Amino acid sequence: MVDQLKKALLAGLGSAAYTYEKASKVIDEMVEKGKLTVEDGKELSQELKKNIAEKSEKFKPVTKDEITELLGNVNFVTRDEIEDIKNRLSKLEEKLL
Repeated sequence: MVDQLKKALLAGLGSAAYTYEKASKVIDEMVEKGKLTVEDGKELSQELKKNIAEKSEKFKPVTKDEITELLGNVNFVTRDEIEDIKNRLSKLEEKLL
């Protein structure tokens, strides 16, 4: 589960980076076509970079303990609990046989 959360967070960061790259290309193309001045293009790029930096600052790294606590609040079954149930089931099956 931790790996899945990690992958989701990394995917979010990857999509932000991809969006920045695509937006930068669009700005460059508009400058080349004369639809934007070089100065306006630089200004837009700086603003885009600033916005992405501000949004990425809102996200802090999550610790394993925080993830465990979060998952505990959601009432997911732990591996230990599943193992306990398996052991109890095995004992019951042995009694029946």
